Amino acid sequence: MRPEILIPLFAETDGLDGIGPKLKKPLEKLGLTRVRDVLYHLPERFVVRRAVTDLDDAGVGEQVVVALDIVEHRASRSPRGPYRVMASDAKGNICALTYFGRASYTAKKQLPVGEKRWVAGRLDQYDQMLQIVHPDHVAEKSEQAMGQMVEPIYRLSEGLTQPRITSLVEQSLERAPELPEWIEPSMFRREGWPSWRQAIAQAHKGENAKARDRLAYDELFANALALMLVRESNRKRKGQPLQGDGHLRDKLQLPFPLTGAQRRSIDEIAGDMAQSSPMLRLLQGDVGAGKTVVALESMLMAVEAGAQAAMLAPTELLARQHFKTLRDMARPTGVEIALLTGRDKGRARESILMGLLDGSIDIVVGTHAIFQQSVAYKNLGLVVIDEQHRFGVSQRLMLAQKGRVTPHTLAMTATPIPRTLVLANHGEMEVSRLDELPPGRQAIDTRVLPVDRLEDIVAAIGRHMESGQQAYWVCPMVRDSETMDDDIAAAEARYAGLKERFGDDVVLVHGQLAPEQKDAGMARFAAGEAKVLVATTVIEVGVDVPNATLMVIEQAERFGLAQLHQLRGRVGRGSEKSTCLLLRSSELSETGQKRLELMKSSQDGFLLAEEDLKLRGGGELLGTRQSGEEGFSIATLEQVTRLLDMANADAKMLVEQQGGLANPERGEAARTVLYLLERDWGVQTLRGG
Repeated sequence: MRPEILIPLFAETDGLDGIGPKLKKPLEKLGLTRVRDVLYHLPERFVVRRAVTDLDDAGVGEQVVVALDIVEHRASRSPRGPYRVMASDAKGNICALTYFGRASYTAKKQLPVGEKRWVAGRLDQYDQMLQIVHPDHVAEKSEQAMGQMVEPIYRLSEGLTQPRITSLVEQSLERAPELPEWIEPSMFRREGWPSWRQAIAQAHKGENAKARDRLAYDELFANALALMLVRESNRKRKGQPLQGDGHLRDKLQLPFPLTGAQRRSIDEIAGDMAQSSPMLRLLQGDVGAGKTVVALESMLMAVEAGAQAAMLAPTELLARQHFKTLRDMARPTGVEIALLTGRDKGRARESILMGLLDGSIDIVVGTHAIFQQSVAYKNLGLVVIDEQHRFGVSQRLMLAQKGRVTPHTLAMTATPIPRTLVLANHGEMEVSRLDELPPGRQAIDTRVLPVDRLEDIVAAIGRHMESGQQAYWVCPMVRDSETMDDDIAAAEARYAGLKERFGDDVVLVHGQLAPEQKDAGMARFAAGEAKVLVATTVIEVGVDVPNATLMVIEQAERFGLAQLHQLRGRVGRGSEKSTCLLLRSSELSETGQKRLELMKSSQDGFLLAEEDLKLRGGGELLGTRQSGEEGFSIATLEQVTRLLDMANADAKMLVEQQGGLANPERGEAARTVLYLLERDWGVQTLRGG
């Protein structure tokens, strides 16, 4: 149950003054549906103004508050022209208060001739005249204006204004209760942080580093605590020790001998699975490092010990590909492997469900369909989750309920993640790293070319196809100023151009296509019927076509390093030499330039991930923002790096030495922060376990 003290914070925003049906939509767009959401909608920046007695004391471009006497109103002859209100300061300097469009009606009301007004805004110059365009505030009394010296600027959506958001924030702050303190007392005193209520108020009022740090720390602490509670609860759960005898794994005929990193990871997994508490391990593998082989060895261990294994993939495309790869590799073992997706209906589905129930199917590969209520297993012993970052912790907990006892869990990610972020997002898991490539893999020749060489590149693709090889062409997925439709238009425009030149040898795949169309395009490319695949980043992970040896990435500077590395990893999978061409725009930022230079000089995903972290600063964490629960909305990357160790140490002390949520002094407060920051899946594990 959510603590009673939080009830006012989880009230709907409908209850705040001034919110009607018109405002509901823009608020929903920003995710501001409850009072707590408004409180955590922190300002993006602040406008800091200076009070001046006259305009001689102010510089052009400066934000000021000044007292002005209104002299006259001048309307323009053209309805589109400016409406100017001439005003003079204490020294007689003339300044125009300039309005455009409908704002002139406001000016007529607010600025009567002969009256004094305190005006806040940015001082500019037009010809030789000083002017303030669309003043931010006009006040009748100086104290009203002085209240606007530091003004928060919030992220808006269409239909919302700054004053409206400010009013909602003020109302929400009035409703915010004093919450019990969850931070360890000596640390709280050492850091000199304000209480939660003070911190949230101060963060809205001005640039306050201590208030912002405290709120970021709360988020990191709640996250670390929830992950530790999951880990602790997992240790107490009853699992089944699974120890294989190797009779199936010995029959495998792998294309490459195992690398040292693969052998080490398999040993770590075998050690975990032999325990009676369920394994919870993350396998991090660089592109092409052979995660699938490690997953297969782990699943065969479970089958050797008389249990079943299930592999969960985020998309149908990936599930089908894994099924094919696993079936081919496991053929000599005689193990029964099935594929189950949401598309399977009727008799085929019934037969798979029966096979899972009676144990005749040893391994099942599929999407979420493999964990639907109607799916039951004879003895599920191991769950392998591919592309771990697409599934939140609470989804992983749901999967754990499918076995007679809690199955062992192996989560995999193809994105090499810096250690800081592994700790932040996967703190409940042990970690294995595949940081060696299998022998025989050739380095990919990576080149950076200006986009004006487009014609040469299209001609090179023609020659590449004539030699019987295939190519990818990736268009960017831009998130900031352009809509998704613009991204697709970019991919579609490129597809149209290439199709005109090469005909049916070109296929298009993007996220907005119906799954059948997407699968059909991919299948044509995988079968070698199409020679060029034009795509957005939907092909970032999992697509495996050894005959594709050329990757063209358009506007490469728009991608993060980790994403570029993933895309480059789609080639270099066969015995032929592969090439990756990074097409850059003519205007390249310093960060963009560094990113492309790093791509050219290194193929080590772990190194690139660490560098990406440095380059991106406070941006989205590595482009792997979690599915709704492990992203940080308050803590910036700099704060994560600086405060995470403290938060982890504090959470660890509470869980391991102080009895966790049962602690009489800190337990209730800790429970409060878990619910406040919606990490309450940490509390659910205590109930579930």
